[in-house]
Amino acid sequence: MYEGAVQDLIDELGRLPGVGPKSAQRLAFHLLQADEDDVRRLVGALTEVKRRVRFCVVCGNVAQEEMCRICRDPRRDATVLCVVEEPKDVIAIERTREFRGRYHVLGGAISPIEGVGPDDLRVRELLARLSSGEVTETIIATDPNLEGEATATYLARLLKPMGLRVTRLASGLPVGGDLEYADEITLGRAFEGRRLLDV
Repeated sequence: MYEGAVQDLIDELGRLPGVGPKSAQRLAFHLLQADEDDVRRLVGALTEVKRRVRFCVVCGNVAQEEMCRICRDPRRDATVLCVVEEPKDVIAIERTREFRGRYHVLGGAISPIEGVGPDDLRVRELLARLSSGEVTETIIATDPNLEGEATATYLARLLKPMGLRVTRLASGLPVGGDLEYADEITLGRAFEGRRLLDV
């Protein structure tokens, strides 16, 4: 639609996850109208992140050194391991300030439709970490969708024979949600995960 460089920018922005054609066009025109210093800072940040950021050799989380800050922290409980799909899930759990163990990032979830199987994930690395015997509980914190459930089931079947306590994050109704808008699976999970009220 547009000439040369503008269309190239729109096309590249459109390749980003969650950015559709209209959003890519809006972003491109925002960048065209932005101050040159702002654009340079963006280019510098993109260049730096590609140059300096890598994945932790232990857990697979993003890191600027060989190991991420969580794996380097001796105060973390090494007996509890939380398995997540992506590094962004680590951040989400860390924001709760409820979990003090360590993590293992799979790098995705099993999705036969997209051609992603267990061999495409960091399952071998997980098994290698668990073979030391230091971990006593593995919390599976994959997304509560079809792919996350398939991954959780696969991991549970793989890990239970190792004598580990394998748990799954509870799922149910969000705070502030209305029952009438909840789907059947979410309501069912909420009933399964109910707990006693202390009054």
